[in-house]
Amino acid sequence: MRAERSTGLDRVIGARSGKKFAEQLGIATAGELLGHFPRRYLARGELTPIRELPFDEDVTLMAQVVSSSTRRMNTRKGSITEVLVSDRPGQTNGPSTLSLTFFNGVKASRQLTRGVVAMFSGRVGMYRGRLQLTNPIYELLDPEELDAEAAAKLAGRPIPVYPATAAIPSWTIAKAMGTVLGAVDLSSVPESLPERLRRKYGLPSAAEAYRMIHVPENDAEWRIAQQRFRFEEALVLQTALARRRAQHAALPSRPSPARRGGLLDAFDRGLPFELTAGQRDVGEVLAHELSQPHPMNRLLQGEVGSGKTVVALRAMLQVVDDGGQAALLAPTEVLASQHYASIRATLGPLVREGLLGGAGDDGVEVALLTGSQSAGEKKRSLLAAASGQAGIVVGTHALLSEHVQFADLGLVVVDEQHRFGVEQRDALRAKSLATPHLLVMTATPIPRTVAMTVFGDLETSVLRELPAGRSPIATHTVGLVENPSWERRIWQRAREEVDAGRQVYVVCPTIGAGAGDEGDLDELDAATWGGSALAAPEPLQATSVSETAEQLATEPALAGIEVGVLHGRLDTEAKAAAMRRFAAGETGVLVATTVVEVGVDVPNATLMVILDADRFGIAQLHQLRGRVGRGGHAGTCLLVTRLEPGHPSRERLEAVAASTDGFELAQHDLEFRREGDILGASQSGRRSTLRLLRVLRDGDVIARAREDALELVADDPELERHPELAAAIADYLDPEREVFLERG
Repeated sequence: MRAERSTGLDRVIGARSGKKFAEQLGIATAGELLGHFPRRYLARGELTPIRELPFDEDVTLMAQVVSSSTRRMNTRKGSITEVLVSDRPGQTNGPSTLSLTFFNGVKASRQLTRGVVAMFSGRVGMYRGRLQLTNPIYELLDPEELDAEAAAKLAGRPIPVYPATAAIPSWTIAKAMGTVLGAVDLSSVPESLPERLRRKYGLPSAAEAYRMIHVPENDAEWRIAQQRFRFEEALVLQTALARRRAQHAALPSRPSPARRGGLLDAFDRGLPFELTAGQRDVGEVLAHELSQPHPMNRLLQGEVGSGKTVVALRAMLQVVDDGGQAALLAPTEVLASQHYASIRATLGPLVREGLLGGAGDDGVEVALLTGSQSAGEKKRSLLAAASGQAGIVVGTHALLSEHVQFADLGLVVVDEQHRFGVEQRDALRAKSLATPHLLVMTATPIPRTVAMTVFGDLETSVLRELPAGRSPIATHTVGLVENPSWERRIWQRAREEVDAGRQVYVVCPTIGAGAGDEGDLDELDAATWGGSALAAPEPLQATSVSETAEQLATEPALAGIEVGVLHGRLDTEAKAAAMRRFAAGETGVLVATTVVEVGVDVPNATLMVILDADRFGIAQLHQLRGRVGRGGHAGTCLLVTRLEPGHPSRERLEAVAASTDGFELAQHDLEFRREGDILGASQSGRRSTLRLLRVLRDGDVIARAREDALELVADDPELERHPELAAAIADYLDPEREVFLERG
């Protein structure tokens, strides 16, 4: 009896092996193993016998480890592992043996022990008159394969290398794959790609592709198979997004057409500056979409200081002019309070102070709702929202509470999209009878291919211009290993800024003083290291706010200057007081965590010192430095690191120092991080849901798939004529994983 894709793997390869695969790799069925694709292939061309190795050429050979030793290097830091291999079992010297050298090869020293068989690939070099391979790539093989017959069988054929673990090496997975391929009737595998699209792009069937990717006869076969599965993956994602967009567009919404002579016109007349061309263009798009009877669903991205908040405020006033309400959801109390104060200050005389009757031609009431407010303050804000008295309500997660009601919610603005999940956004949107319009803002620039993949159900607008009066920010990497005297110069530089009447931020990665966590870096691990080939920083003790504040209090260069402290563990009153004193100029230097990353606006701050900057991701560094140079004075950002020159993590610092273009940096970020958390893995606790598709490399594939998906959904919204594709979407994007579609 033939096995099905849904058959338990233990029934195909045995209970013991099946249990091991489930525990080690999370693979429980035959179909899941078929979807475990090779990460690369070895043996391009013939296997080369050791005795025939050509000098200075790339070779691939199969051999057994004869001996292995590791020692410390004398002339520089690190270790050297020397491995002797032979392709003739039993021979320990002579022309059938070869020396392999690995510098700092911890993995090689652990894996390449006596008796181990592996496939080695590298360029043949010479050392002391003998041929050798230096740092060759290798893949462990089944010891039974080291014979002439096996070598002849493998020669010339690509050998798949699978994502593996120490307990289940690649060759064990390959053996299990062979068993599954012999047991499963591949002709019965559902074909999720519509026949028309397979013909259009010349792609093989699912059955052919599974064989070609796991047991290819040549390199061309596995490349064709990868193309098929890559496009299939892109089509599944894009069809899911296109269907979500179509379903959302079909919902009823509250149209709010622009009205002449209302609050928006009065606001525009009172602006002390000219809107940029980008702000005007985006404003016209929003005005049109807000007037439609179906919900707007738009992503607004732009640099720090590009004027997103003014654009959002104008949209909110259009809704208020029509008698509706707008809600602004912010990720932190600091940011919510900043938005509340900024909106009120920007509106000026158009703010109404809690008068009954709601918004009108003469003004709008703005309410604030956060979790730490007093009972009386909360009660007043809740009543203002529920009665319609408040036209604009600003808040944190407290807005999502079941106790919060709105009289007529017409627009939801979400700031810093990546801090909120789909459930939280939907909770706010559910507080209105008709689906409210949605405007999502992010100050983290997103490359086009990422936006297309992650935000495919949102229309996207970009603000690239900076308003007049914003000064450029000079960014420098400060390496303390090669220049230890620069540490004292940093604080002298801070003194110069304060003496000139300016102010200074000092950002640290941790809180310290027994806080028991990594400060406010809630995105540090995934944003900086997730899915990356980079190593984590050296095991240096991270600089903390508490230690730095103590140090600066006794720093001679800063004598007489008040040093403030701000981090997420302070209570709301203490945080507000710290920000108030800094904004008023009473505090010359503010030592903080990344709580100042977004929303904090002190125009007089001109210098930012980021300690242990290598512990932050590119996006965070770019966001942080956007806090200075906001008031017409030139800004400076110092990226301080204790890592040695040449360390991979310093490449990110050099990239940030070399460019102030957020979109260029976002592309660098994607290149450094690979795909790790592009689809929300850091938020959902999973690795990336992508298998073969790579956002950076496959932008053209994603674009083609998007066009095809939009056409499919327009012609068949429920995919009734494409049940296999609908099933693939349901299988690939189960409800728990689907949240990535609305993450950034």
